[in-house]
Amino acid sequence: MTRSNRPARTAALSLVTLALLGGALAAPKKVSGYGSLGVTDGKPGGTYTLPLGDSPQSLFYYGVIDNNLGLISQQLFDGLLEFNYATYKLEPALAESYVVSDGGRTYTFKLRQGVKWSDGQTFDADDVVFTFKNMIMNPEARAGDAASFKLDGKPVEISRVNQYTVKFELPRPSPAFLLQMRSFIMPKHKLLKFSVEGGAKASDINGAWPTNVAESEVVGTGPFRLATYTAGQKVTLTRNPNYWKVDGKGTKLPYLDRLEFLVIRDPQAQVAQFLAGNLDQLNISGAQFPDLKQKEVAGAPFRVTRSTALFGSPPFVAYNFDAKDPALAKLFSDVRFRRAMQGVLNRDRIIDTVYNGLASLPGHGVAPVNRDWYANTKPQLGSFNVAAAGQALDALGLKSKNSAGIRLLPNGRPLEFDLTYGTDSSTYPAMATIIQSDFAKVGVKVNLRGILSSKLLSTGQSGDWEMILHAFGDQPDPELRKPIWQPGGALYYWHRSLQPARDGDKPNVARMAAWEKDIYAIFDKAATTTNVGERKALYTRWQLLFAQNLPVTPIAKPENIGAVSNKYGNYIYNLGVIPGYNPVPLIYQK
Repeated sequence: MTRSNRPARTAALSLVTLALLGGALAAPKKVSGYGSLGVTDGKPGGTYTLPLGDSPQSLFYYGVIDNNLGLISQQLFDGLLEFNYATYKLEPALAESYVVSDGGRTYTFKLRQGVKWSDGQTFDADDVVFTFKNMIMNPEARAGDAASFKLDGKPVEISRVNQYTVKFELPRPSPAFLLQMRSFIMPKHKLLKFSVEGGAKASDINGAWPTNVAESEVVGTGPFRLATYTAGQKVTLTRNPNYWKVDGKGTKLPYLDRLEFLVIRDPQAQVAQFLAGNLDQLNISGAQFPDLKQKEVAGAPFRVTRSTALFGSPPFVAYNFDAKDPALAKLFSDVRFRRAMQGVLNRDRIIDTVYNGLASLPGHGVAPVNRDWYANTKPQLGSFNVAAAGQALDALGLKSKNSAGIRLLPNGRPLEFDLTYGTDSSTYPAMATIIQSDFAKVGVKVNLRGILSSKLLSTGQSGDWEMILHAFGDQPDPELRKPIWQPGGALYYWHRSLQPARDGDKPNVARMAAWEKDIYAIFDKAATTTNVGERKALYTRWQLLFAQNLPVTPIAKPENIGAVSNKYGNYIYNLGVIPGYNPVPLIYQK
């Protein structure tokens, strides 16, 4: 069964069928099925040290969008379902099984009995219902996902059937609904006072677990629990003795006693700390690969791995359709300008010099390796052609230049704008410099405006930018990126004026360009279509519209590259801030 037809066929699955497909039907869950990745049974003990790009802004996952918090949260919490590392197929996690009925409108999850929170309290259906109602489906929760639980303006209903069974009732079938079940479940007994259910305001949930909270308050079902948090320095996690997974021999996971996350903002400093033996794992860029690989070959006590990326975060540049300067806003909103500037976006140079060749041409919202959904849009990427780009800008009425060779806008002002990028990124600074240099070749002046990478998303959403260099991670199903790529979505920040005035309202369709209206309709229809072939056709059309109209301009798709100390086994590249994708529970000290 392929990923593409799994959602459409789930309604016909019985519990017996799920068992045959590898769904665990009893606690504790044995971790198996990863042989193709070289995973073996390990031995308990040891400490494993990883880098964090910055201090987490909070310790509450649903209260803030923060990649650093996401990396830590992966080790503290679980979802009802999770992905198998080897196959990327969904498997039961906190839910040991599920049944889909009523034509794909009802999902009933049987929870795994015997699971304990890290403080020893019993995990059950009350925690699941509480999490979805007060956090995930709460429009005031900054990192919630309320939009995904409102279909055709009607809410998804979740209810407790009994202590170990929960039911979701959908207004209509949603083919990607199961993918939402990877969301982290939180402890009701610790968070009730911050919730509407506990008498607080809906927005109060964002104030749960600030960084100075007592460590004992942060409770999860994941492999580790919070031990200490020292702002600007490190976060220490210790083994959760109540974790519910075991290996193939029945040994309780995780193998490691401790995880330490060291806050190291500078990528080069991270490499230095790794080479000094102070870090055990490092995600690296293509530019860093040759030196580390050469050291490995020469006998250094670590290994470097690389693989084609399905997830990961392909960088893009975006122009602010609602820029504060009306002349720039008008220009940025003109697809002819975006197409012209794509002609001076030198992808080959960036792939060669920034990624050292360890990247490839990107998709438009879907990773090229994702065979289930990817449409070949490479022809629409065009090629680096300064002359053609210059002619296209001339045709836009931007022929006149000042004495410095900068083109003039119709109001007589120079065509000049800021490019906002992350200064602490291992790739963005070099990429920004290349863009600045190449845009100058067609008379467009770019000023570099560096900020911390952790501030890029909030800056984008604020509207206080003109051009931005940013990235969003890919996912197995385009439905999971609807808030990003559907016009009017919460993360469609390059055209913020399309977003609804209030949560629950419809986006401002009247302000959409014709192609944006088409994409908006495509995502709405694909969200209700259960036929896989029809969904494929819809998402193919979306990718082509994306490639032709460039709401953002994709740059490259980096490979997964990582390095790990030889002291450890079962290392799998960390696929990013995606629940269920960090294999640390399986890592052991040799």
